[in-house]
Amino acid sequence: MTQGMNQMATAHNRGFLARILMRKSVEQVQRETETSQLKRTLGPWNLVFLGIGCIIGAGIFVRTGSAAALHAGPAVLLSFLVAGVVCALAGLCYAELSSTLPVSGSAYTYSYTTVGEFAAWIMGALLLLEYGLAASVVAVGWAGYVVSLLGDYGIVIPPQLTAPTGLPVMHDGVAVMAANGTPLMGLFNLPAFLICMALAGLLVIGVSESARFNNIIVAIKMTVIIAFIVIVGWFVIEHFQTLKANWDPFIPPATGEKGAFGWGGVFRAASIVFFAYIGFEAVSTAGQEARNPKKDMPFGIIGSLLICTILYILVSIVMTLVVNYKMLDVPDPVAVAVDALGPQWGWFAKTVKVGAIIGLTSVILVLMYGQTRIFYTMARDGLLPRVFATVHPKFRTPWVNTILVGLITAVAAAFFDINTLGDMTSVGTLAAFAIVCLSVIWLRKTHPLIPRGFKVPLYPVLPVLGIVSCIALIFTVENRVLVFFGWYSLGAVVLYFVYGMHNSQLHKGQAPLAGPDLPEFREDAAG
Repeated sequence: MTQGMNQMATAHNRGFLARILMRKSVEQVQRETETSQLKRTLGPWNLVFLGIGCIIGAGIFVRTGSAAALHAGPAVLLSFLVAGVVCALAGLCYAELSSTLPVSGSAYTYSYTTVGEFAAWIMGALLLLEYGLAASVVAVGWAGYVVSLLGDYGIVIPPQLTAPTGLPVMHDGVAVMAANGTPLMGLFNLPAFLICMALAGLLVIGVSESARFNNIIVAIKMTVIIAFIVIVGWFVIEHFQTLKANWDPFIPPATGEKGAFGWGGVFRAASIVFFAYIGFEAVSTAGQEARNPKKDMPFGIIGSLLICTILYILVSIVMTLVVNYKMLDVPDPVAVAVDALGPQWGWFAKTVKVGAIIGLTSVILVLMYGQTRIFYTMARDGLLPRVFATVHPKFRTPWVNTILVGLITAVAAAFFDINTLGDMTSVGTLAAFAIVCLSVIWLRKTHPLIPRGFKVPLYPVLPVLGIVSCIALIFTVENRVLVFFGWYSLGAVVLYFVYGMHNSQLHKGQAPLAGPDLPEFREDAAG
Protein backbone atom coordinates (compact mmCIF):
# COMPACT_ATOMS: atom_id res chain seq x y z
CA MET A 1 0.00 0.00 0.00
CA THR A 2 2.82 2.42 0.97
CA GLN A 3 4.66 1.57 -2.22
CA GLY A 4 1.56 2.35 -4.26
CA MET A 5 1.15 5.72 -2.54
CA ASN A 6 4.81 6.54 -3.18
CA GLN A 7 4.36 5.72 -6.84
CA MET A 8 1.39 8.07 -7.00
CA ALA A 9 3.32 10.80 -5.21
CA THR A 10 6.08 10.69 -7.81
CA ALA A 11 3.61 11.11 -10.66
CA HIS A 12 4.63 14.75 -11.04
CA ASN A 13 8.08 13.62 -12.18
CA ARG A 14 6.78 11.29 -14.86
CA GLY A 15 6.28 11.97 -18.53
CA PHE A 16 2.99 12.98 -20.10
CA LEU A 17 2.10 9.46 -21.28
CA ALA A 18 2.85 7.93 -17.89
CA ARG A 19 0.70 10.62 -16.28
CA ILE A 20 -2.49 9.93 -18.24
CA LEU A 21 -1.95 6.16 -17.90
CA MET A 22 -1.79 6.26 -14.09
CA ARG A 23 -3.89 3.41 -12.72
CA LYS A 24 -5.51 2.39 -9.50
CA SER A 25 -3.77 -0.65 -8.05
CA VAL A 26 -5.29 -4.00 -9.07
CA GLU A 27 -3.98 -5.51 -5.86
CA GLN A 28 -5.64 -2.79 -3.80
CA VAL A 29 -8.96 -3.35 -5.57
CA GLN A 30 -8.75 -7.06 -4.80
CA ARG A 31 -7.89 -6.36 -1.15
CA GLU A 32 -10.94 -4.10 -0.93
CA THR A 33 -13.00 -6.96 -2.30
CA GLU A 34 -11.66 -9.39 0.29
CA THR A 35 -12.56 -7.02 3.12
CA SER A 36 -16.00 -6.18 1.73
CA GLN A 37 -18.80 -6.31 4.30
CA LEU A 38 -21.48 -6.98 1.69
CA LYS A 39 -23.25 -10.31 2.04
CA ARG A 40 -22.55 -12.90 -0.63
CA THR A 41 -26.08 -14.11 -1.22
CA LEU A 42 -26.51 -14.11 -5.01
CA GLY A 43 -26.29 -17.44 -6.81
CA PRO A 44 -25.99 -17.98 -10.59
CA TRP A 45 -29.73 -17.89 -11.30
CA ASN A 46 -30.16 -14.82 -9.09
CA LEU A 47 -27.66 -13.12 -11.36
CA VAL A 48 -29.45 -14.34 -14.50
CA PHE A 49 -32.74 -12.85 -13.31
CA LEU A 50 -30.94 -9.68 -12.24
CA GLY A 51 -29.56 -9.48 -15.77
CA ILE A 52 -32.98 -10.07 -17.34
CA GLY A 53 -34.43 -7.34 -15.14
CA CYS A 54 -31.63 -5.03 -16.25
CA ILE A 55 -31.95 -5.79 -19.97
CA ILE A 56 -35.70 -5.92 -20.60
CA GLY A 57 -36.98 -2.39 -20.66
CA ALA A 58 -37.10 0.54 -23.05
CA GLY A 59 -35.30 -1.19 -25.90
CA ILE A 60 -38.01 -3.72 -26.61
CA PHE A 61 -40.88 -1.45 -25.59
CA VAL A 62 -39.64 1.58 -27.54
CA ARG A 63 -36.78 1.24 -30.05
CA THR A 64 -37.85 -1.88 -31.93
CA GLY A 65 -40.53 0.00 -33.85
CA SER A 66 -38.30 2.66 -35.39
CA ALA A 67 -35.64 0.06 -36.23
CA ALA A 68 -38.20 -1.91 -38.26
CA ALA A 69 -40.05 1.05 -39.75
CA LEU A 70 -37.05 3.05 -40.92
CA HIS A 71 -34.30 0.51 -41.58
CA ALA A 72 -34.83 -3.26 -41.50
CA GLY A 73 -38.51 -4.03 -41.95
CA PRO A 74 -39.46 -7.53 -40.73
CA ALA A 75 -35.75 -8.45 -40.90
CA VAL A 76 -35.33 -6.55 -37.63
CA LEU A 77 -35.20 -10.00 -36.01
CA LEU A 78 -31.85 -10.50 -37.80
CA SER A 79 -30.75 -7.16 -36.35
CA PHE A 80 -31.44 -8.54 -32.88
CA LEU A 81 -29.19 -11.50 -33.68
CA VAL A 82 -26.37 -9.21 -34.83
CA ALA A 83 -26.71 -6.95 -31.78
CA GLY A 84 -26.87 -10.00 -29.50
CA VAL A 85 -23.60 -11.37 -30.90
CA VAL A 86 -21.87 -8.00 -30.41
CA CYS A 87 -23.16 -7.83 -26.85
CA ALA A 88 -22.01 -11.41 -26.21
CA LEU A 89 -18.46 -10.47 -27.25
CA ALA A 90 -18.53 -7.51 -24.86
CA GLY A 91 -20.28 -9.67 -22.25
CA LEU A 92 -17.45 -12.21 -22.27
CA CYS A 93 -15.00 -9.38 -21.64
CA TYR A 94 -17.18 -8.05 -18.82
CA ALA A 95 -17.27 -11.58 -17.39
CA GLU A 96 -13.48 -11.81 -17.30
CA LEU A 97 -13.10 -8.39 -15.71
CA SER A 98 -15.84 -9.04 -13.16
CA SER A 99 -14.31 -12.39 -12.16
CA THR A 100 -10.86 -10.79 -11.88
CA LEU A 101 -11.95 -7.54 -10.24
CA PRO A 102 -15.26 -8.42 -8.53
CA VAL A 103 -15.97 -4.92 -7.27
CA SER A 104 -19.23 -3.07 -6.90
CA GLY A 105 -18.78 -0.45 -9.55
CA SER A 106 -19.02 0.22 -13.23
CA ALA A 107 -16.90 0.21 -16.37
CA TYR A 108 -15.43 3.44 -15.00
CA THR A 109 -13.74 1.46 -12.21
CA TYR A 110 -12.51 -1.22 -14.63
CA SER A 111 -10.97 1.41 -16.91
CA TYR A 112 -9.28 3.22 -14.02
CA THR A 113 -7.76 -0.04 -12.81
CA THR A 114 -6.60 -1.36 -16.18
CA VAL A 115 -5.98 1.22 -18.93
CA GLY A 116 -5.58 4.27 -16.69
CA GLU A 117 -7.03 7.59 -15.62
CA PHE A 118 -7.54 9.15 -19.06
CA ALA A 119 -9.46 6.09 -20.25
CA ALA A 120 -11.52 6.21 -17.03
CA TRP A 121 -12.36 9.85 -17.73
CA ILE A 122 -13.46 9.03 -21.27
CA MET A 123 -15.46 6.12 -19.91
CA GLY A 124 -17.18 8.47 -17.47
CA ALA A 125 -18.12 10.75 -20.38
CA LEU A 126 -19.44 7.77 -22.36
CA LEU A 127 -21.47 6.58 -19.39
CA LEU A 128 -23.26 9.95 -19.42
CA LEU A 129 -24.56 8.92 -22.84
CA GLU A 130 -25.30 5.35 -21.70
CA TYR A 131 -27.16 6.34 -18.53
CA GLY A 132 -28.14 10.01 -18.82
CA LEU A 133 -29.39 10.11 -22.41
CA ALA A 134 -30.76 6.58 -22.11
CA ALA A 135 -33.01 7.88 -19.34
CA SER A 136 -34.26 10.51 -21.80
CA VAL A 137 -35.00 7.83 -24.41
CA VAL A 138 -36.96 5.81 -21.87
CA ALA A 139 -38.83 8.93 -20.74
CA VAL A 140 -39.97 9.60 -24.32
CA GLY A 141 -41.17 5.99 -24.60
CA TRP A 142 -42.89 6.28 -21.21
CA ALA A 143 -44.68 9.39 -22.44
CA GLY A 144 -45.82 7.56 -25.58
CA TYR A 145 -47.44 4.76 -23.57
CA VAL A 146 -49.01 7.23 -21.12
CA VAL A 147 -50.51 9.29 -23.96
CA SER A 148 -51.82 6.09 -25.60
CA LEU A 149 -53.35 4.81 -22.34
CA LEU A 150 -54.96 8.15 -21.51
CA GLY A 151 -56.38 8.22 -25.04
CA ASP A 152 -58.11 4.90 -24.35
CA TYR A 153 -60.05 6.68 -21.60
CA GLY A 154 -60.82 9.77 -23.66
CA ILE A 155 -58.19 11.96 -21.99
CA VAL A 156 -56.28 13.88 -24.65
CA ILE A 157 -53.13 15.90 -24.04
CA PRO A 158 -52.64 18.64 -26.68
CA PRO A 159 -50.57 16.81 -29.33
CA GLN A 160 -48.12 19.72 -29.63
CA LEU A 161 -47.10 18.95 -26.03
CA THR A 162 -46.33 15.28 -26.72
CA ALA A 163 -43.74 15.59 -29.52
CA PRO A 164 -40.16 16.89 -29.85
CA THR A 165 -39.56 20.49 -30.87
CA GLY A 166 -39.99 21.27 -34.55
CA LEU A 167 -40.94 17.77 -35.70
CA PRO A 168 -44.36 16.59 -36.95
CA VAL A 169 -46.72 15.07 -34.40
CA MET A 170 -47.21 11.41 -35.31
CA HIS A 171 -50.10 9.04 -34.56
CA ASP A 172 -49.89 5.38 -35.61
CA GLY A 173 -47.06 6.26 -37.97
CA VAL A 174 -49.05 9.03 -39.71
CA ALA A 175 -48.49 12.76 -39.32
CA VAL A 176 -51.30 14.61 -37.51
CA MET A 177 -52.64 17.47 -39.63
CA ALA A 178 -53.57 20.93 -38.38
CA ALA A 179 -56.84 22.68 -39.31
CA ASN A 180 -55.13 24.44 -42.26
CA GLY A 181 -54.01 21.13 -43.76
CA THR A 182 -50.34 21.38 -42.77
CA PRO A 183 -48.59 18.88 -40.45
CA LEU A 184 -48.98 19.72 -36.78
CA MET A 185 -45.54 20.48 -35.30
CA GLY A 186 -44.43 19.63 -31.78
CA LEU A 187 -43.48 22.26 -29.20
CA PHE A 188 -42.00 19.96 -26.55
CA ASN A 189 -42.74 16.67 -24.84
CA LEU A 190 -44.40 17.70 -21.58
CA PRO A 191 -45.05 14.22 -20.10
CA ALA A 192 -41.43 13.15 -20.69
CA PHE A 193 -40.14 16.35 -19.05
CA LEU A 194 -42.40 15.95 -16.02
CA ILE A 195 -41.51 12.30 -15.32
CA CYS A 196 -37.78 13.09 -15.37
CA MET A 197 -38.12 15.98 -12.95
CA ALA A 198 -40.50 14.05 -10.68
CA LEU A 199 -38.10 11.11 -10.42
CA ALA A 200 -35.16 13.46 -9.85
CA GLY A 201 -37.07 14.90 -6.89
CA LEU A 202 -37.73 11.39 -5.63
CA LEU A 203 -34.03 10.55 -5.88
CA VAL A 204 -33.11 13.68 -3.92
CA ILE A 205 -35.42 12.60 -1.11
CA GLY A 206 -33.90 9.15 -1.26
CA VAL A 207 -34.95 5.76 -2.58
CA SER A 208 -33.73 2.44 -1.23
CA GLU A 209 -34.14 -0.53 -3.52
CA SER A 210 -35.03 -3.97 -2.16
CA ALA A 211 -34.69 -7.33 -3.84
CA ARG A 212 -38.43 -7.93 -3.33
CA PHE A 213 -39.40 -4.76 -5.18
CA ASN A 214 -36.93 -5.64 -7.94
CA ASN A 215 -38.52 -9.08 -8.30
CA ILE A 216 -42.00 -7.54 -8.56
CA ILE A 217 -40.94 -5.15 -11.32
CA VAL A 218 -39.13 -7.92 -13.21
CA ALA A 219 -42.16 -10.18 -12.86
CA ILE A 220 -44.47 -7.48 -14.28
CA LYS A 221 -42.23 -6.85 -17.27
CA MET A 222 -41.67 -10.54 -17.98
CA THR A 223 -45.42 -11.18 -17.71
CA VAL A 224 -46.18 -8.38 -20.17
CA ILE A 225 -43.57 -9.58 -22.66
CA ILE A 226 -44.57 -13.26 -22.47
CA ALA A 227 -48.29 -12.43 -22.61
CA PHE A 228 -47.64 -10.24 -25.65
CA ILE A 229 -45.76 -13.08 -27.38
CA VAL A 230 -48.42 -15.70 -26.55
CA ILE A 231 -51.61 -13.72 -27.22
CA VAL A 232 -50.43 -11.75 -30.26
CA GLY A 233 -48.64 -14.86 -31.52
CA TRP A 234 -51.86 -16.88 -31.31
CA PHE A 235 -53.71 -14.09 -33.15
CA VAL A 236 -51.04 -14.18 -35.86
CA ILE A 237 -51.36 -17.96 -36.21
CA GLU A 238 -55.15 -17.72 -36.56
CA HIS A 239 -54.91 -15.01 -39.23
CA PHE A 240 -51.62 -16.02 -40.81
CA GLN A 241 -52.92 -16.23 -44.39
CA THR A 242 -53.90 -12.56 -44.19
CA LEU A 243 -51.04 -11.26 -42.06
CA LYS A 244 -48.20 -13.00 -43.91
CA ALA A 245 -48.37 -10.18 -46.48
CA ASN A 246 -46.73 -7.94 -43.83
CA TRP A 247 -43.56 -10.00 -44.33
CA ASP A 248 -43.48 -9.50 -48.08
CA PRO A 249 -40.73 -8.57 -48.61
CA PHE A 250 -38.92 -9.86 -45.54
CA ILE A 251 -35.91 -7.62 -46.27
CA PRO A 252 -37.25 -4.51 -48.05
CA PRO A 253 -35.05 -3.41 -50.98
CA ALA A 254 -32.45 -0.77 -50.25
CA THR A 255 -33.53 2.77 -51.13
CA GLY A 256 -30.02 4.04 -51.79
CA GLU A 257 -29.87 6.10 -48.60
CA LYS A 258 -27.42 5.09 -45.88
CA GLY A 259 -28.95 2.37 -43.69
CA ALA A 260 -32.36 2.48 -45.40
CA PHE A 261 -33.39 -1.16 -45.82
CA GLY A 262 -31.52 -3.93 -47.59
CA TRP A 263 -28.68 -5.59 -45.69
CA GLY A 264 -27.28 -2.17 -44.85
CA GLY A 265 -30.57 -1.47 -43.09
CA VAL A 266 -30.31 -4.71 -41.12
CA PHE A 267 -26.93 -3.64 -39.71
CA ARG A 268 -28.15 -0.07 -39.20
CA ALA A 269 -31.10 -1.43 -37.23
CA ALA A 270 -28.67 -3.54 -35.19
CA SER A 271 -27.12 -0.34 -33.84
CA ILE A 272 -30.64 0.78 -32.86
CA VAL A 273 -31.88 -2.41 -31.21
CA PHE A 274 -28.48 -2.64 -29.51
CA PHE A 275 -30.16 -0.27 -27.06
CA ALA A 276 -32.40 -3.18 -26.06
CA TYR A 277 -29.42 -5.03 -24.59
CA ILE A 278 -28.01 -2.17 -22.54
CA GLY A 279 -28.04 -3.19 -18.91
CA PHE A 280 -26.49 -6.66 -18.97
CA GLU A 281 -23.24 -5.17 -17.66
CA ALA A 282 -25.08 -4.24 -14.46
CA VAL A 283 -24.59 -7.89 -13.44
CA SER A 284 -20.90 -7.08 -13.08
CA THR A 285 -21.70 -4.54 -10.36
CA ALA A 286 -22.86 -7.41 -8.12
CA GLY A 287 -19.34 -8.81 -7.81
CA GLN A 288 -19.11 -8.40 -4.05
CA GLU A 289 -22.54 -9.97 -3.48
CA ALA A 290 -22.13 -13.10 -5.62
CA ARG A 291 -21.51 -16.38 -3.80
CA ASN A 292 -18.92 -17.51 -6.32
CA PRO A 293 -18.20 -14.55 -8.60
CA LYS A 294 -15.52 -16.36 -10.59
CA LYS A 295 -18.08 -18.86 -11.92
CA ASP A 296 -21.48 -17.32 -11.30
CA MET A 297 -20.97 -13.91 -12.92
CA PRO A 298 -20.07 -15.20 -16.41
CA PHE A 299 -23.13 -17.49 -16.13
CA GLY A 300 -25.32 -14.55 -15.16
CA ILE A 301 -24.11 -12.28 -17.96
CA ILE A 302 -24.19 -14.77 -20.84
CA GLY A 303 -27.34 -16.54 -19.58
CA SER A 304 -29.36 -13.34 -19.33
CA LEU A 305 -28.18 -12.24 -22.78
CA LEU A 306 -29.22 -15.55 -24.34
CA ILE A 307 -32.70 -15.57 -22.78
CA CYS A 308 -33.37 -11.95 -23.71
CA THR A 309 -32.20 -12.47 -27.30
CA ILE A 310 -34.75 -15.29 -27.72
CA LEU A 311 -37.54 -13.16 -26.23
CA TYR A 312 -36.63 -10.18 -28.41
CA ILE A 313 -36.68 -12.22 -31.60
CA LEU A 314 -40.10 -13.66 -30.73
CA VAL A 315 -41.45 -10.16 -29.98
CA SER A 316 -40.12 -8.79 -33.28
CA ILE A 317 -41.66 -11.70 -35.21
CA VAL A 318 -45.20 -11.24 -33.88
CA MET A 319 -44.98 -7.44 -33.91
CA THR A 320 -44.01 -7.18 -37.59
CA LEU A 321 -46.61 -9.78 -38.59
CA VAL A 322 -49.61 -8.29 -36.77
CA VAL A 323 -49.01 -4.79 -38.23
CA ASN A 324 -47.09 -3.53 -41.23
CA TYR A 325 -43.60 -2.42 -40.24
CA LYS A 326 -44.20 1.03 -41.76
CA MET A 327 -46.65 1.79 -38.92
CA LEU A 328 -44.13 1.18 -36.14
CA ASP A 329 -42.14 4.43 -36.16
CA VAL A 330 -43.72 5.49 -32.85
CA PRO A 331 -42.55 5.70 -29.22
CA ASP A 332 -44.98 2.91 -28.25
CA PRO A 333 -44.79 0.15 -30.91
CA VAL A 334 -46.02 -2.58 -28.55
CA ALA A 335 -49.15 -0.51 -27.92
CA VAL A 336 -49.70 -0.11 -31.67
CA ALA A 337 -49.38 -3.89 -32.11
CA VAL A 338 -51.89 -4.80 -29.40
CA ASP A 339 -54.33 -2.13 -30.58
CA ALA A 340 -54.31 -3.88 -33.96
CA LEU A 341 -55.95 -6.95 -32.39
CA GLY A 342 -59.28 -5.13 -32.39
CA PRO A 343 -61.61 -3.60 -29.78
CA GLN A 344 -62.41 -7.01 -28.25
CA TRP A 345 -58.82 -7.10 -27.00
CA GLY A 346 -59.02 -3.61 -25.47
CA TRP A 347 -58.55 -4.98 -21.95
CA PHE A 348 -55.31 -6.62 -23.01
CA ALA A 349 -54.07 -3.46 -24.71
CA LYS A 350 -54.66 -1.47 -21.52
CA THR A 351 -52.92 -4.15 -19.43
CA VAL A 352 -49.85 -4.11 -21.68
CA LYS A 353 -49.67 -0.33 -21.56
CA VAL A 354 -49.95 -0.23 -17.76
CA GLY A 355 -47.25 -2.90 -17.46
CA ALA A 356 -44.99 -0.99 -19.85
CA ILE A 357 -45.50 2.26 -17.92
CA ILE A 358 -44.65 0.60 -14.59
CA GLY A 359 -41.58 -1.07 -16.02
CA LEU A 360 -40.35 2.03 -17.82
CA THR A 361 -40.81 4.20 -14.71
CA SER A 362 -38.42 1.98 -12.79
CA VAL A 363 -35.98 2.05 -15.72
CA ILE A 364 -35.84 5.85 -15.77
CA LEU A 365 -35.35 5.87 -12.01
CA VAL A 366 -32.40 3.48 -12.01
CA LEU A 367 -30.71 5.09 -15.01
CA MET A 368 -30.83 8.50 -13.37
CA TYR A 369 -29.66 6.95 -10.12
CA GLY A 370 -26.75 5.26 -11.87
CA GLN A 371 -25.70 8.52 -13.50
CA THR A 372 -25.72 10.41 -10.19
CA ARG A 373 -23.51 7.74 -8.60
CA ILE A 374 -21.03 7.87 -11.48
CA PHE A 375 -20.76 11.64 -11.04
CA TYR A 376 -20.43 11.11 -7.29
CA THR A 377 -17.58 8.61 -7.69
CA MET A 378 -15.74 10.79 -10.20
CA ALA A 379 -16.06 13.78 -7.89
CA ARG A 380 -14.59 11.78 -4.98
CA ASP A 381 -11.70 10.82 -7.27
CA GLY A 382 -11.17 14.53 -7.96
CA LEU A 383 -11.99 14.27 -11.67
CA LEU A 384 -15.14 16.37 -11.28
CA PRO A 385 -15.75 19.39 -9.02
CA ARG A 386 -16.32 18.60 -5.36
CA VAL A 387 -19.88 19.95 -5.58
CA PHE A 388 -20.92 16.74 -7.40
CA ALA A 389 -20.09 14.83 -4.23
CA THR A 390 -22.07 17.19 -1.99
CA VAL A 391 -24.48 15.14 0.11
CA HIS A 392 -27.72 16.56 1.47
CA PRO A 393 -27.48 16.82 5.28
CA LYS A 394 -30.96 15.37 5.81
CA PHE A 395 -31.59 12.96 2.94
CA ARG A 396 -27.96 11.76 2.59
CA THR A 397 -28.14 11.86 -1.20
CA PRO A 398 -25.90 13.70 -3.73
CA TRP A 399 -28.61 16.27 -4.28
CA VAL A 400 -26.72 18.79 -6.44
CA ASN A 401 -25.72 16.36 -9.13
CA THR A 402 -29.11 14.62 -8.90
CA ILE A 403 -30.88 17.88 -9.77
CA LEU A 404 -28.40 18.47 -12.61
CA VAL A 405 -28.95 14.95 -13.99
CA GLY A 406 -32.70 15.49 -13.76
CA LEU A 407 -32.47 18.72 -15.76
CA ILE A 408 -30.20 17.18 -18.42
CA THR A 409 -32.46 14.18 -18.94
CA ALA A 410 -35.68 16.22 -18.80
CA VAL A 411 -34.52 18.82 -21.34
CA ALA A 412 -33.18 16.16 -23.69
CA ALA A 413 -36.42 14.16 -23.47
CA ALA A 414 -38.58 17.22 -23.97
CA PHE A 415 -36.87 18.77 -27.00
CA PHE A 416 -35.16 15.95 -28.97
CA ASP A 417 -36.69 13.12 -30.95
CA ILE A 418 -36.36 9.56 -29.70
CA ASN A 419 -34.36 8.32 -32.68
CA THR A 420 -31.62 10.92 -32.26
CA LEU A 421 -31.44 10.33 -28.50
CA GLY A 422 -31.38 6.58 -28.99
CA ASP A 423 -28.58 6.77 -31.57
CA MET A 424 -26.50 8.96 -29.27
CA THR A 425 -27.01 6.47 -26.44
CA SER A 426 -26.07 3.50 -28.62
CA VAL A 427 -22.92 5.20 -29.93
CA GLY A 428 -21.75 6.09 -26.42
CA THR A 429 -22.46 2.58 -25.16
CA LEU A 430 -20.74 0.89 -28.11
CA ALA A 431 -17.65 3.03 -27.51
CA ALA A 432 -17.74 2.14 -23.81
CA PHE A 433 -17.97 -1.57 -24.64
CA ALA A 434 -15.00 -1.26 -27.00
CA ILE A 435 -12.94 0.18 -24.13
CA VAL A 436 -14.01 -2.73 -21.91
CA CYS A 437 -12.78 -5.20 -24.55
CA LEU A 438 -9.53 -3.24 -24.75
CA SER A 439 -9.25 -3.37 -20.95
CA VAL A 440 -9.20 -7.18 -21.06
CA ILE A 441 -6.31 -7.15 -23.52
CA TRP A 442 -4.49 -4.50 -21.48
CA LEU A 443 -4.91 -6.40 -18.21
CA ARG A 444 -3.68 -9.63 -19.81
CA LYS A 445 -0.51 -7.79 -20.89
CA THR A 446 0.14 -5.87 -17.66
CA HIS A 447 -0.99 -8.53 -15.14
CA PRO A 448 -0.65 -11.90 -16.89
CA LEU A 449 -0.38 -13.89 -13.65
CA ILE A 450 -3.28 -12.36 -11.71
CA PRO A 451 -5.93 -14.99 -10.79
CA ARG A 452 -8.84 -15.05 -13.22
CA GLY A 453 -11.96 -17.04 -12.45
CA PHE A 454 -13.06 -16.75 -16.07
CA LYS A 455 -11.05 -16.14 -19.22
CA VAL A 456 -12.40 -15.01 -22.56
CA PRO A 457 -12.10 -18.01 -24.89
CA LEU A 458 -10.10 -17.75 -28.12
CA TYR A 459 -8.11 -14.84 -26.71
CA PRO A 460 -7.19 -12.40 -28.23
CA VAL A 461 -9.53 -13.08 -31.18
CA LEU A 462 -12.84 -12.49 -29.35
CA PRO A 463 -11.82 -9.26 -27.56
CA VAL A 464 -10.47 -7.89 -30.85
CA LEU A 465 -13.70 -8.91 -32.61
CA GLY A 466 -15.59 -7.15 -29.83
CA ILE A 467 -13.67 -3.92 -30.44
CA VAL A 468 -14.04 -4.14 -34.23
CA SER A 469 -17.76 -5.00 -34.14
CA CYS A 470 -18.57 -2.19 -31.70
CA ILE A 471 -16.72 0.35 -33.85
CA ALA A 472 -18.35 -1.03 -37.01
CA LEU A 473 -21.85 -0.55 -35.56
CA ILE A 474 -20.94 2.99 -34.48
CA PHE A 475 -20.29 3.95 -38.09
CA THR A 476 -23.72 2.72 -39.24
CA VAL A 477 -25.49 5.64 -37.54
CA GLU A 478 -26.34 8.92 -39.22
CA ASN A 479 -23.49 11.33 -39.92
CA ARG A 480 -25.07 14.06 -37.80
CA VAL A 481 -24.95 11.75 -34.77
CA LEU A 482 -21.31 10.91 -35.52
CA VAL A 483 -20.53 14.64 -35.75
CA PHE A 484 -22.21 15.20 -32.38
CA PHE A 485 -20.26 12.31 -30.89
CA GLY A 486 -17.00 13.69 -32.28
CA TRP A 487 -17.57 17.13 -30.76
CA TYR A 488 -18.79 15.61 -27.51
CA SER A 489 -15.66 13.44 -27.24
CA LEU A 490 -13.41 16.39 -28.07
CA GLY A 491 -15.10 18.46 -25.38
CA ALA A 492 -14.60 15.66 -22.86
CA VAL A 493 -10.88 15.43 -23.72
CA VAL A 494 -10.42 19.20 -23.35
CA LEU A 495 -12.24 19.19 -20.01
CA TYR A 496 -9.94 16.44 -18.72
CA PHE A 497 -6.79 18.39 -19.54
CA VAL A 498 -8.25 21.65 -18.22
CA TYR A 499 -9.69 20.30 -14.96
CA GLY A 500 -9.59 16.56 -14.27
CA MET A 501 -5.88 16.02 -14.91
CA HIS A 502 -4.85 18.69 -12.41
CA ASN A 503 -7.33 17.84 -9.66
CA SER A 504 -7.08 14.05 -9.68
CA GLN A 505 -6.64 12.59 -6.22
CA LEU A 506 -4.55 9.79 -7.75
CA HIS A 507 -2.23 12.36 -9.29
CA LYS A 508 -1.87 14.10 -5.93
CA GLY A 509 -0.98 10.81 -4.24
CA GLN A 510 -4.09 10.94 -2.08
CA ALA A 511 -6.95 8.60 -1.36
CA PRO A 512 -10.35 9.48 -2.81
CA LEU A 513 -12.04 12.46 -1.18
CA ALA A 514 -13.86 11.56 1.99
CA GLY A 515 -17.54 10.95 1.64
CA PRO A 516 -20.28 8.63 2.83
CA ASP A 517 -20.93 5.27 1.23
CA LEU A 518 -24.27 5.80 -0.40
CA PRO A 519 -26.94 3.07 -0.31
CA GLU A 520 -27.07 0.53 -3.08
CA PHE A 521 -29.82 0.76 -5.66
CA ARG A 522 -30.12 -2.04 -8.19
CA GLU A 523 -32.92 -2.59 -10.64
CA ASP A 524 -33.39 -2.75 -14.36
CA ALA A 525 -31.36 -0.64 -16.73
CA ALA A 526 -31.97 0.85 -20.10
CA GLY A 527 -32.65 -1.92 -22.46
